[in-house]
Amino acid sequence: MSATDPSNPASLPNQQTLVPVAAPTDPVHIDPGSAGTNSVGQSDPVIEVGRVAGTEDSTPLKFHVALTPEAYLQLDDVVTTRRDVPGFGEVSVSGIVTEVVARHEGAAFGSDVFLVSDGILPANTQEVAEVTTTRVDPECYVPPRPGEAAYRAEGADRDAALYFDQMDSRIPAGTGRDGEPIFLNLEFLDGTRGAHVSISGISGVATKTSFALFLLHSLFTSGALGGRAVNAKALVFSVKGEDLLFLDQPNVRLDDNLRSAYARLGLPAAPFGSAGFFAPPMPGDTTGRPHVTGRTSGVNSFWWTLAEFCSDELLPYVFADIEDEKNQYTMVVHQVTSRLRRDATPAGLDGAVNIDGTLVKTWPEMIDLITDKVSDDMTRPDWAGPAVGVGTINAFVRRLRSSQRHLTPIIRGDLTTVTDRPVQRQIDTSGQQVTVVDLHNLHDRAQRFVVGVVLSSETQRKETAGPGGLLFTMIDELNKYAPREGSSPIKDVLLDIAERGRSLGIILIGAQQTASEVERRIVSNSSIKIVGRLDPAEAGRPEYGFLPTSQRTRATLAKPGTMFISQPEIPVPLAIEFPFPAWATRLSEVADQTFGSASAATAESGTRPDPFANMPGAGDDNPFALADLPDLTADDGAVPEDPPPF
Repeated sequence: MSATDPSNPASLPNQQTLVPVAAPTDPVHIDPGSAGTNSVGQSDPVIEVGRVAGTEDSTPLKFHVALTPEAYLQLDDVVTTRRDVPGFGEVSVSGIVTEVVARHEGAAFGSDVFLVSDGILPANTQEVAEVTTTRVDPECYVPPRPGEAAYRAEGADRDAALYFDQMDSRIPAGTGRDGEPIFLNLEFLDGTRGAHVSISGISGVATKTSFALFLLHSLFTSGALGGRAVNAKALVFSVKGEDLLFLDQPNVRLDDNLRSAYARLGLPAAPFGSAGFFAPPMPGDTTGRPHVTGRTSGVNSFWWTLAEFCSDELLPYVFADIEDEKNQYTMVVHQVTSRLRRDATPAGLDGAVNIDGTLVKTWPEMIDLITDKVSDDMTRPDWAGPAVGVGTINAFVRRLRSSQRHLTPIIRGDLTTVTDRPVQRQIDTSGQQVTVVDLHNLHDRAQRFVVGVVLSSETQRKETAGPGGLLFTMIDELNKYAPREGSSPIKDVLLDIAERGRSLGIILIGAQQTASEVERRIVSNSSIKIVGRLDPAEAGRPEYGFLPTSQRTRATLAKPGTMFISQPEIPVPLAIEFPFPAWATRLSEVADQTFGSASAATAESGTRPDPFANMPGAGDDNPFALADLPDLTADDGAVPEDPPPF
């Protein structure tokens, strides 16, 4: 045989002598006694994927694995290796693959790849995976030794590497790259050891709202809450269309594959079983119909009466913009708030008030009264304060009048609740497990008013009731309500929830495009941090320092349905994929084709009664039928009718 016989690998210059490995059909297994056990108590086969590399530094917190030719590792795979420590015993080091590189060993120039491909230049193709340590058991922080076998962690070994074995209560968050479930520790969600969730990502791509709803679905249906599920509620503020008004309807795309995806996570592929929906009244409509178009039944209108506005001191939430706290007229706001509480008395059953002999039934009328009181020289000291200048008064009035168009639909004294059917106009979370408040038809200023007032009232209610129930509050566009700079009544409420809501049982689930623009204390108090698709500039900000460099880059490429989850027990964020919603996210996805039609409206919808519901139709067998009148439903070219005047 020639000294350079190609059939003899050892004779080739610069050629690594390959260690014989098992064929792909005959994988190498570790001793079953050291392997994990599966759900039926049998040992899980653990496949050797390579050896700890000796060409890279191996540390207790990071090491590299050289892969065998027939094995592979991808990002987010879980790897484990073991070594004997003199005088200590066997130590298991597990971690997550955070980088994988492949190179030609023996090639020096970029063009050598062509020579290697043609068989002219001998070289060896080698893949090396970087593994970031997640767990050392027992805790003896020594580096894995080069040459030690590395295995793909499965079964109990995988659970141990990711601390799933130490989670007494856990909920599925999705599946990992290996197709196996990834869990969240419930104790960092329910307030036991931590609370609050922060979700960041690009709008329309990061699927922030979809994942937040999936998280709620997992909380309520996984069984992890046990008996507490009865008193666990969710309050969801919807600001993007009517997508969340169909959570109680099955998705038309629900098929066997999607059901299997939910089954792998131990969850039912079903919509939310207990949901209530609230929307503001139609502008200019004195019947109080909800301002929605896609869903005609099961939606309740919400508004505040002028009597409640005065007695509950809600005026500061009208001035809820961040810049408001930087102006001097905030002292006028608090003075007027105090006067309204003392001087306003209820008038009638519609929520109107009487102030100093003046009947006030609408928000514009209230604005006019307040303006007169703070502008008149005789009443100004009592209503605005004795040492307030005219400039401050004018600034207050300008800001107050600018709210007239936006808040008129939801601050009312002209809508009666005395009807033949009960009318639910107050946002109440007690009647259902999930409460959706639709805000998309309201101006930003009105949205801030609603969010601030509802959260404040829920916080007061929880303080009065004491611990015992959980309220998961989901807010989209959190940076709008709690921006990094400035202060406002709404921001104060959200800060209060972030800092002591855990003890009250109020858990904040905040979603935002940019975590860098949200109040730092709210983000830092979130035990669970979740990231979807990120803008490259945003990904480089320090708020995402919990992501390794490779995951920051991947976050700019993540497809919809892929999220990176960081939780306190696991030092490396986990990449997950969650299944498509089993509930409809728009009217076109509702499986029931008759849903949303006028015939689907029922008496228990909670909406205000139709005054024409009991009138006879032209085809009724009734001696008083209006058969001789023209068909008023036909298209006769007339201008569409206005909303009923009552």
